[in-house]
Amino acid sequence: MKHLLRSLESSLALSPVGIALELPGGVRLGDANADLRLHFRDRTALVALATGEIGSVGAAIVEGRVALQGSMRELMAVAAAMLKADPARDGQVGWWRRALVQVRSMAAHSLTADARDVQAHYDLSDDFYALWLDPLRVYSCAYFRTPAMTLAQAQQAKLEHICKKLMLRPGERFLDIGAGWGGLLLWAAEHYGVDATGITLSRNQHAHVQRLIDQRGLQARVRVQLVDWRALQVQQPFDKIASVGMFEHVGRVQMTRYFATVRRLLRPGGLLLNHGISAGGVDNAQLGAGIGDFIGRYIFPGGELLHVSAALHHMARAGLEMLDSENLRPHYARTLWAWSDALEARLEQARRILVAQHGPDKGDKALRAYRLYLAGSAMAFELGWIALYQTLAAHPSGRIDTGAMAGAQCDYPFNRAYMYGDEAAPRAAS
Repeated sequence: MKHLLRSLESSLALSPVGIALELPGGVRLGDANADLRLHFRDRTALVALATGEIGSVGAAIVEGRVALQGSMRELMAVAAAMLKADPARDGQVGWWRRALVQVRSMAAHSLTADARDVQAHYDLSDDFYALWLDPLRVYSCAYFRTPAMTLAQAQQAKLEHICKKLMLRPGERFLDIGAGWGGLLLWAAEHYGVDATGITLSRNQHAHVQRLIDQRGLQARVRVQLVDWRALQVQQPFDKIASVGMFEHVGRVQMTRYFATVRRLLRPGGLLLNHGISAGGVDNAQLGAGIGDFIGRYIFPGGELLHVSAALHHMARAGLEMLDSENLRPHYARTLWAWSDALEARLEQARRILVAQHGPDKGDKALRAYRLYLAGSAMAFELGWIALYQTLAAHPSGRIDTGAMAGAQCDYPFNRAYMYGDEAAPRAAS
């Protein structure tokens, strides 16, 4: 115990903010006047804190074995200081470990398992998500084109950014894989005049988007299906496809198949915009320090992150040509802090919603988990443990006489001027 206390005191000395710890038996460490306080009810979580296993400490908070008082921003500053190693760097990974990762990925991503896992996260509570998301409920990285933008403005700017990159035109067939609460699907239909199809595995999101389609009278050219990407059947391919915040759920063992399916669904010459989180490390299967285990247990069961180089490898193997890639990592940090701050400002309301839908035990645990998840993810993006890439790709037509330049073989003009020609604020929805 004395060695543990000395280790904790040494680690606390490195913290950029004051923190007070109350240990089992009443022993106190740290700054007695600090606003940030952790009350430990068992020694297991203490050992995790002393050894830098911050994900395990987070799990103890969710389970009620550690009581938290204070700012999430201060807690994350302490968490980063307590780490013993970079959680995005695992060093060399042996063949046996890579094989184990493949086996686990294969087992985790059946049609049934993926539907269950998606619904466990996205169907938690529409009212809960509405508390801290923007009015369009865009649950992915915003694009702060100017520093003064609010979250709502930055989410509209992101929708515009995607639509411009895809060069959407009236009448084009557009597919949104993982349509969420319909932000991009409806934006593309109402502002760019496309014929839009969205797919999702979330029952709540499907019902919400269908209501919006009906309310806006868009049934003739907008539709949403409750279907897995592997089961989607179409009579003719799409001109443009977007996948936003979805390929993180695919699983590395399915990744080449996923992009091959996208290629099949995309007409020759058509464009794909893949917007997704990538791992900060090349070899790590998940974040270390217990963080990946925490995310898998409480937030995104079945979720897997690949380094962007691995994602591009699978994309190329599937026959898609990468055209342009943009890293929006700091944008996601700011987005997540905005979500975290919004939730922190409405904790009592959030608790009432979750408890009413799931009961006191599950509701309280879900709230504690999301508080840690949002703030912890913001920290992870800030520190470069994970990143967010928008990658534009094409299904090459094989015809060198098509496109803006000889050999283009697709709709892409092979310059970026078209993306940035209009720097005006995003257009208001009609």
